[in-house]
Amino acid sequence: MPQGSEWIFIIIAVVVLFGGSQIPKLARSLGEAKKEFKQGLDEGASEESDDKADKASS
Repeated sequence: MPQGSEWIFIIIAVVVLFGGSQIPKLARSLGEAKKEFKQGLDEGASEESDDKADKASS
């Protein structure tokens, strides 16, 4: 995991590569992807618990 001054270089590289105006769009897309990933994990966990409950009742 980057520490201290390494973050500064990473941030500068991102700004240079994508431009200042693209960073908010990138951050928004990343947040939406994270949200969808968590929803998928939650749905998968609920389906697993439903399957286990169905097998236990059979």
